Amino acid sequence: MPVFTEFASKSRDLRVLPSFAPPLPRFSPPFQPKGDGTERYEVVIVGAGPAGLMLQLLLARYGLSDESLLCIDSKSSTLKSGQADGIQPRTLEVLKTLGISDEIENEACQIWDFAFWNTATDASKIIERKSILPDVIPEARFPYEATIHQGRVERIMETDLLRYSKRGVQRDTKLLNVQIDETDAEFPVVAEIETHGVRRVIRSKHLVGADGAHSMVRQSMGLKLEGQSLDHIWGVVDMVADTNFPDIRKRCAIHSPAGSVMVIPREQIVTGEYLTRLYVQVPGIVNPDSDVAGESADPCVEDARVRRSKVTLDEILKQATDAFKPYCLRPKSDESIDWWAAYQIGQRVSPEFTVKDSAGIDRVFIAGDACHTHSPKAGQGMNVSMMDSYNLAWKLAYHIHGLSPASAQQGHPDPLLHTYQLERHANAQQLIDFDRKFSTIFSGQLDSESGLSHAEFVETFNTGNGFTSGCGVEYADNMIVAKTPDGSIHPVRGDDYLSGILRAGRRLLNVKVKRHADGRHRDIHDGQ
Repeated sequence: MPVFTEFASKSRDLRVLPSFAPPLPRFSPPFQPKGDGTERYEVVIVGAGPAGLMLQLLLARYGLSDESLLCIDSKSSTLKSGQADGIQPRTLEVLKTLGISDEIENEACQIWDFAFWNTATDASKIIERKSILPDVIPEARFPYEATIHQGRVERIMETDLLRYSKRGVQRDTKLLNVQIDETDAEFPVVAEIETHGVRRVIRSKHLVGADGAHSMVRQSMGLKLEGQSLDHIWGVVDMVADTNFPDIRKRCAIHSPAGSVMVIPREQIVTGEYLTRLYVQVPGIVNPDSDVAGESADPCVEDARVRRSKVTLDEILKQATDAFKPYCLRPKSDESIDWWAAYQIGQRVSPEFTVKDSAGIDRVFIAGDACHTHSPKAGQGMNVSMMDSYNLAWKLAYHIHGLSPASAQQGHPDPLLHTYQLERHANAQQLIDFDRKFSTIFSGQLDSESGLSHAEFVETFNTGNGFTSGCGVEYADNMIVAKTPDGSIHPVRGDDYLSGILRAGRRLLNVKVKRHADGRHRDIHDGQ
């Protein structure tokens, strides 16, 4: 005889299934293909890196179906190695709101400290630690930077995307050309794409280029990156390190007589060992790549691609080994090198992030590396790219769904879409300005002869931390940001915005709260 009898209602299934984000209400007519043989979409996304995947995931959550939304990528899968590796606190906060941060929190290496090393006053020591600072200074829900492979972040987003989209990303598909052709005024963006050698033409209301620094969308639209003319070459290597350097599991900036190195501790791998990323300065400067406006080539300076092609793994490791002296550094074994590359990325930004049709409607957008490039040493690439999409996604969804004030007027510009340009271009320019200063100081010798001091380098890091963490990003006045209420005195006084003072245009500070209904202590960013 059973000890107890078990009974469960079928409705219980509804409570144990994963929850879904409810779509936004749609006031505009439902999207219906015209059935004339032309392939049409409301939004086409080119590129499925962090920016493209974030945009597709959000638009799918907001209610755009596979019939309405298409994302293409020339690669056959997500990244397997290399590229970006750092997730900043603000980006983690956003991923937390989407319910997809848990794996990153659990798997990533958490960076809490930043150690600064410089040439030692005692010549026998060669280098010495000058100071250790918190890696994240502002108050944040996540008071650390998380380092984890970009491909892992992409796979986490793509897994969640497939809950909302049966097709997901259409891979092995490259963009050949895009133009605006208003013979079909409702779907004026025409793109020619190729999948496994088969070409086809598609139309859309809007197209977003999230296709990287050499963006075909940007080139097709005649947009240019503007910025510095000369750049240093850097090597980057991910490896399991064998070293007696005491701060190998801290983020480090090392300025030694042999050159500069940045150390980024990485996540644990399947063998139980830990990866370390090294950014290593390679001697020499180069001309920029050709897709840059307003620059003249110096014949005395070597072409970037030629110089990069000459950089070898042995050269990078030799430079790093010299910079670490008197400490030893080497790969743990011949199989310990996970990935390496030589790169040259100047601080550049496109003046325009959008292209309008003849009626002034924003039709083509660029996001991520397609509209701004910079060095990776500030840990911003993947973060700023995803935050571009986070900013653009809800505005596109509101416009398409008829939720913005101007979206009901077909054929007229929507000022809401224009705030993407206003907000994200200003943010990108701030990033470029900070990165230029940070990289210039980092690439130089910190000594009295050069005029660069250790104190100046630390101060640059401190003052820029609110921006680099994402917690101090602020948008200027526009139609959706009102700094001062009209005709009234602002109810919030003070200017210590990173410590809790409310500020229009900034994200709400995370604070610990107690829910008195059940006594539970929560972070306000977590909700519920």
